[in-house]
Amino acid sequence: MRVAVDIGGTFTDVVVFDEAKGSLGLAKALSTPAELARGVLDGLTKAAVPLDRVETLIHGSTIVVNAIVERNGAKTALVTTKGFRDVYEIGRINRPESFNPRFRKHRPLVPREDIFEVSERMLADGSVRTPFDENEAREVARIIKEEGFEAVAVLFLHSYRAPEHEIRMCEILRQTDPNLFVSASHELSREYREYERTSTVAANAYVGPIVSQYLGDLEKRLRGNKFGGSLWIMQSNGGLSDVELARRQCVQMMESGPAGGVVGTMALCELLDLEAAIAFDMGGTTAKASVIRRGVPSLSPDYFIGGYNEGLAVRIPVLDIVEVGTGGGSIGWLDEGGGLHVGPRSAGAEPGPASYGRGGTEPTVTDANVILGRLSPERFLGGEMRLDRAAAETALRERLAQPLNVGLERSAAGMLQVATSAMANAVRQVTLERGLDPRDFTLVAYGGGGPLHAASVAKELAISKIIIPHAPGHFSALGMLMADLRRDTVQTLFARMDDLEMFELEDQFKKLQAEGRRALEESGIPTDRIVFERAADMRYVGQEHAVAVRMPANVGDESARTEIKRLFDQAHELRYSHSAPEESADIVSLRVSAIGRLGKPQFPTILQGEAPPPPAARRGTRSVIFEGVGAVEATVYDRTKLLQGNVISGPAIIEEAASTTVVEPGDTVTVNAYGHLVIELGGNGSPES
Repeated sequence: MRVAVDIGGTFTDVVVFDEAKGSLGLAKALSTPAELARGVLDGLTKAAVPLDRVETLIHGSTIVVNAIVERNGAKTALVTTKGFRDVYEIGRINRPESFNPRFRKHRPLVPREDIFEVSERMLADGSVRTPFDENEAREVARIIKEEGFEAVAVLFLHSYRAPEHEIRMCEILRQTDPNLFVSASHELSREYREYERTSTVAANAYVGPIVSQYLGDLEKRLRGNKFGGSLWIMQSNGGLSDVELARRQCVQMMESGPAGGVVGTMALCELLDLEAAIAFDMGGTTAKASVIRRGVPSLSPDYFIGGYNEGLAVRIPVLDIVEVGTGGGSIGWLDEGGGLHVGPRSAGAEPGPASYGRGGTEPTVTDANVILGRLSPERFLGGEMRLDRAAAETALRERLAQPLNVGLERSAAGMLQVATSAMANAVRQVTLERGLDPRDFTLVAYGGGGPLHAASVAKELAISKIIIPHAPGHFSALGMLMADLRRDTVQTLFARMDDLEMFELEDQFKKLQAEGRRALEESGIPTDRIVFERAADMRYVGQEHAVAVRMPANVGDESARTEIKRLFDQAHELRYSHSAPEESADIVSLRVSAIGRLGKPQFPTILQGEAPPPPAARRGTRSVIFEGVGAVEATVYDRTKLLQGNVISGPAIIEEAASTTVVEPGDTVTVNAYGHLVIELGGNGSPES
């Protein structure tokens, strides 16, 4: 058996793939924020997983990003080169909103009084300008121990080129206090830009003790329940790592849950031969969007925790995922001027939306969907959890409808309009702001709330086609079963393309490949299952920022020089809508992804049927309120009983255990061979009979 567990803000999803039977088992349990490991075991118990039969268990969690956003990490110190104490606080001095009087800079995780300096100085070429002062280092280590710090981040200037001083500082810290969690910047990022590297290593140290303890506790509990297989952790780059690496490089887990959904969308694109797709994931707390083109996801070298404007920079390879605080549990509220907002505050799993009947009193997106008839109170989570419509009505009436002096249904519809706009903006950020037209893409919608809102979001963006995959409520966990082991290595290399010897460039790539190969072989991956992807950060001479360019498999001969420049011009044109083929270019950094291929489950096919859905799939009708149409009778279907080739015309509701798909009037659904729902918006498909 292979199992994936994805902890979300509201639910913990479990997917079990039994290789012997070729079957998929699904389970969903409420997350337990106070004790995440217990929530994992609760989900495994609910799925009736015999842990002694599990060969591989893959885990994704929001523990890292939650710890940073909520500021509940460890007491952390930062040790840096003398004279560079204020780099972290100064940052990039960006002011994206020039005329916003309430604009705030990023708020560092480590306050200035907890930043210590040590005399040392490397130059960018790797030579020593100022020798490392061991006496100062030992005094700093003594103070850090006496003041009770739990974690230390070490960042020395130009350590990406020559890490010897960082390595020695870490040795002294560990000798002085073996209980410290120590993180060195060169282990996380070997790229220039001292602020981004400082912010990255500070974030890693800040969450290190919490994540390390959690993963250790989880592994111990699993082993205590007879689990004897391999435990892999989902990373933000869309690949897997072993537990030991995840405990040291915790920031790699920043977007581990959402990354699973993107990997699942990649597999779906390959299966259905989709040229371009937008992965749209709406869960209980947030909605996420990412782009896949020609089977390849968009990777970003930077990630900003809390958004670009005021967020903390993390310099790691991460899938380009934009996240907004709009999920099923997002709370609707009014500002001082009576303006309606949805999120980013969420009711989470405890107490949850008002309709959960667990003590929540504020109106959420889920409550609005109940009032509008889009969710069935009796069949939520396949009937396992009954929703309280009266509690939802009370919450919306008291908090929104009465203060706004509008009807109950109007306030609920208003909440969904605001939520739709926020989610559409997330999609715009990964398409229009990257020079891409969303109309050229298929929207792949999943998560518990994705199928509920996919049509509204697609229409806002003029997207004409939606795919709701099999088991959308568990799709991120299912995507984790499609992932491979992955190690990303990056090395800064400033070189003018016109002057660079191509055999030297090939040698540099081969060194990075050898490093990645060793890491995967140590994790038990055979050499014949390891493949490599190459890229380079490039810019025109005189530019400051670079774009990532995919590199050929071999760049050792002179003909590669012209090809690399052509690829760079093409990438620059796509990103910025202009290029300069006649201008010279620089290579800034080299990137190699070492990928260890793992076996993956296959999407099962379903039985063939006729265009009209079988009578057994019908669950009757119910009144549903659609924007611009009002209340109409919509046919309700049981998705598990739909057959290949079935065609459904809206208005309709398609229900399953962990999600509900809303088919708006004028839209048409076709069930494909794998049970995925293909929705054509505004089509004139044949109505079901």
